[in-house]
Amino acid sequence: MKTQNLNYLILNVMFTLVAFVGRSQELTQNIKGLILDQDSKSPLIGATVVVVGSDPILGSITDIDGSFKISEVPIGRVTLKVTYIGYEEKMIPNLLINSSKEFILDITMEESFEKLEEIVVTAKKDKSEVLNEMSLVSARSFSVEETKRFAGSFNDPARLASAFAGVANSPEGNNDIIVRGNSSKGILWKLEGIEIPNPNHFASDGATGGPINALSSNMLSDSDFMSGAFAPEYGNALSGVFDMKLRRGNSDQREYTFGLSTLGIDLAAEGPLNANNGSYIANYRYSSLDLLDKAGVVDFGGVPRYQDLTYNIYLPLSKRHFISMFGLGGISSISTIDQDEDTDENLMRTEFESSMGTAGFIHNFLINDNSYLRSFASFSRTSLTSTVDLPTAEDNNQYDNIFNDDFTKTYVRTGSTYGHKFNSRNKIELGFIYNRIGFNMIQNGYNYEEDRLENELSDEGATNRLQGFATWKFRVTEDLTMTSGAHFNGLTLNDSYSFEPRLALRWDVAEGKALSFGGGLHSKMESPAVYLWRFNNGDGTFSQPNRDLELSKAAHLVLGYDQKLGPNTHFRSEIYYQYLYDSPVEDDPNSTYSLLNETEQYDPRRLVNDGTGRNYGVELTLEQYLHKGFYYLASASVFRSFYTAKDGVERETAYASDYIFNFIGGKEFKIGRSDRNRVLFVNTKISLLGGKRYTPLDMPASIAAGEEVRQEDRPFSARSDNLFIPNLSIGTRRDRPKATHELKLDIQNVTNNSALVQTYYIQQTQDVYEVNQLGMFPTISYTISF
Repeated sequence: MKTQNLNYLILNVMFTLVAFVGRSQELTQNIKGLILDQDSKSPLIGATVVVVGSDPILGSITDIDGSFKISEVPIGRVTLKVTYIGYEEKMIPNLLINSSKEFILDITMEESFEKLEEIVVTAKKDKSEVLNEMSLVSARSFSVEETKRFAGSFNDPARLASAFAGVANSPEGNNDIIVRGNSSKGILWKLEGIEIPNPNHFASDGATGGPINALSSNMLSDSDFMSGAFAPEYGNALSGVFDMKLRRGNSDQREYTFGLSTLGIDLAAEGPLNANNGSYIANYRYSSLDLLDKAGVVDFGGVPRYQDLTYNIYLPLSKRHFISMFGLGGISSISTIDQDEDTDENLMRTEFESSMGTAGFIHNFLINDNSYLRSFASFSRTSLTSTVDLPTAEDNNQYDNIFNDDFTKTYVRTGSTYGHKFNSRNKIELGFIYNRIGFNMIQNGYNYEEDRLENELSDEGATNRLQGFATWKFRVTEDLTMTSGAHFNGLTLNDSYSFEPRLALRWDVAEGKALSFGGGLHSKMESPAVYLWRFNNGDGTFSQPNRDLELSKAAHLVLGYDQKLGPNTHFRSEIYYQYLYDSPVEDDPNSTYSLLNETEQYDPRRLVNDGTGRNYGVELTLEQYLHKGFYYLASASVFRSFYTAKDGVERETAYASDYIFNFIGGKEFKIGRSDRNRVLFVNTKISLLGGKRYTPLDMPASIAAGEEVRQEDRPFSARSDNLFIPNLSIGTRRDRPKATHELKLDIQNVTNNSALVQTYYIQQTQDVYEVNQLGMFPTISYTISF
């Protein structure tokens, strides 16, 4: 130990001296962070961190807390190399260092297969690895810098994910995440390892997406996205998992960011909180259009009003105890009046208000060098109210209500995860999660047969959902890794449960080549409203037949192949098969209705768990990571998606677009004199998707009934044209002493393509309202960090 401390002192003095000798007038910044053992989460003392290609060498050695700091790193793109005796070397490429903020990152390292005391093992890993070492298939990590860089993402991680193979967003403009032919309602959102409600503004009941994400990219750290065969710790998900991480604030100095865009005004602040390396970071955003409307600059109906706040507080209590407190909240509202384009007559009036909030507390306890205990508690609340009114026959400016709802849901969650690293080959994780779900829900809808407004839902109460999991990571050989385990998901509302075994393997068959396999069972609870719909029995009484619905379930199988084509280029292919079962379908032998085709605000129907579904396909990805200012990602997915309702006929789902092709690329150019530190960047994303499916209208029946009627014997038989969506962003970034400025224009659907994606019946005019894909949507933003 004395020798290690002496080496640490000597090396840090050396790094400090060479940095002092090489100091110049160029703009520089500091890089600092923590280095931890990947499995035990304990700090690694004496690890070496070096800026690759620096001359003179810039680097640092971690101290007793695993902390490091590299001073006076020239701004721009840099790559770090991390080494530690007995651990696999790690390369961290393309970190964007600017003059305004110190760069803070947490790094995990994997112990070598055989414990080697005197040498450093050459790494086999690259940027394609994910943060969660238990996820061996269908997983990808992404950085906050990618969220800001990819064209058309609007700094939204959900829109960023649509660049990945097998993933698409809604063509109407929402950021719904449609994965491998599944409804977006199968997505699980996690923040800091804790399940959270849908983090989007203007979100309807049951949805997992929305027009605008409430989580600011200013707050995000590197995160993971999974599209199938999830690791045992992930439960209550059928189609995908967003495992979002918040970054820690700067514990040494205060830093600020101000952003102004057509989407909102952002204010962010971070800094030290105490003398023990504690920190805070917070971001507040307010709708730009709402401010302009209140100032009288704009004057039009349907102004979207929203604001959100995110914070993260990190407090080390001692060498082994660390706590963090985080929160996310947002409120949004919009009021619209739809009018006939020819006559200007009012057709419909809608009002919508929603809010969501979550606050969490986490305690990390390093029991010893090989064990840890992570415990958490969180509280979340969502509310939603909406009304739909139609003009009266007597007066076009007077309205009758045909729909209204008022939903409030609360979530109390607590749980713990115990992890133990036996040696470099074996690690286990054991965990439990308790969810208390409260609800107060009212919904009224118009009954056109009875010509009156009727109650469809009125329930107040609570239920519990219990989860538990066990995971074993076993490195069978140096080239073969296995993760196995099981997840339990139980709902006390009707005593339904699901036991879900899971297995994943990764075999490095040769240098830079790997085969992977993953399989397992998964389940998800539907929105509480689905279980609690009220149905009139015709004798003055009401029943709730859906209360006995089982959890919706799915089996996933994935086979993958990965190959490094060079130091910066990576190819990946995956073949998958998903079997969905116990899916809620309408309890009618002639019905074609299945909840697999819904994303939000479901129609009240009597349901049973007799439905099934199948998704299968192949995905290809070729990616060059950012190198010398250039990057690209090309992905292709060809797939089929089917469902079977109560009538026993297998049909294509609403999400069976058959194929998704994406190309993303960009280039950074240094412009002007070198001392100006100015960069021009150009990014593009081009997407081609198969046409969106929808159920055609039955116009004669709609006119006769006085409400929309669809040809339910021909579900999703109508189809839009293929969807072509080209996005483009261009901007400049300039570093000045202690400040970084960025100006960017981001245009979604730059060619303004307009494919028809849905039709609706307008009762007042007895006409068809056509919905096209989101047209050209430009946003311009200016950001200054200091």
